[in-house]
This record gives sequence, structure tokens and C-alpha cells, in this order.
Amino acid sequence: MDEIANHLGMSKKTIYQYFKDKDALVEGVIDIEIQKHHDEFSRYAAISENAIHEIFLALDTAQEMFKHMNPSVMFDLQKYHSNAFEKFRTHKNTFFYDITKANIERGKAEGMFRKELNVDVLTRLRLANMFLMFDFEHFPSNKFTAIEIITETTDNFLHGLATQSGLKVIEQYKQERKNK
Repeated sequence: MDEIANHLGMSKKTIYQYFKDKDALVEGVIDIEIQKHHDEFSRYAAISENAIHEIFLALDTAQEMFKHMNPSVMFDLQKYHSNAFEKFRTHKNTFFYDITKANIERGKAEGMFRKELNVDVLTRLRLANMFLMFDFEHFPSNKFTAIEIITETTDNFLHGLATQSGLKVIEQYKQERKNK
């Protein structure tokens, strides 16, 4: 709390006028992040050219977020702020589930993803993949960056979903990103 007060240029007493304790402050931050995710990812679904483009827009956001985030934040959240962690976990298992499922269904309807896919299984697989960067046992932070993990798992996931025309679109977006 001292660091936060110093960074904001205010006293801890002032912070405590708005938040009853550190847990309430952390939950407030989680609420802001959840709303931000909701707004961004909903917007991507609306503005993207197709389901693959939507995933690349989300990947860009994730990469930017992980540039500024210590990977241990999820571990600390779970260990020290269980209510805030539960809010985030619920968000992951509802909103991210729904938007991922809708994306896969959209990709199937557009002919970008294979028709025979089991959407529920693959949605759950994607959610698990999205959070592998916090699995330090299998992906130690001194060996892998969060950006490497999310990029590789996303690329692998997309290739597993894609039809031949979808593969062409994936390669097009990858080339566009490389050229930036």
C-alpha cells in the first residue's frame, strides 16, 4: 500500500477512503481489467474481417499486455487475494468461454474452420492453452516468455482448426504482422 500511495502521490489514508483494505483494492483492479477485456474482445468480434482476424486482434492485445505483466501475478492473486482470483477465474470460465466458442462457430460458418470440430472441447482446450504461461512447472519463466507461449499455442491452435482456405488466411495475417 505504501508503494501504491507513493506512486499515486497520495497518502494511504486517502486510498483507504475509497477501498476498505488491500483486497478491496485488488478486486477493484480486477473489476477494471474484466470490463476492459469484455469491451476489447467484444469489439474485436464486431470489427474483425473473419474469425481468424478476430484471434489475431486478441493475440496482439495479449502480447501487449504480457509485455508489462509479471507472470507471477496470477500466482500471487491466487495465493494472497482469493476473492479477486475467483472473480477472474469466473470471468475466464464464462466470458472467455462464450467469446471463444462464438469465434469457433463463426469460423466454421465462414468456412475458415473445419466443420467436424467439437466446439465445446476445443473451446475448453483454448481456455486451458490461454493460461499456460502461468504454469511455471512446464513453462519456467527463465526459459519461456509469456509472449512466446501465447504466440506458439495460438498458432498451433489455429492450424488445428483451419481448413485449407483458413490456412491461407492465417499465413496472410502472419505475413502482415511480420511486415509491421
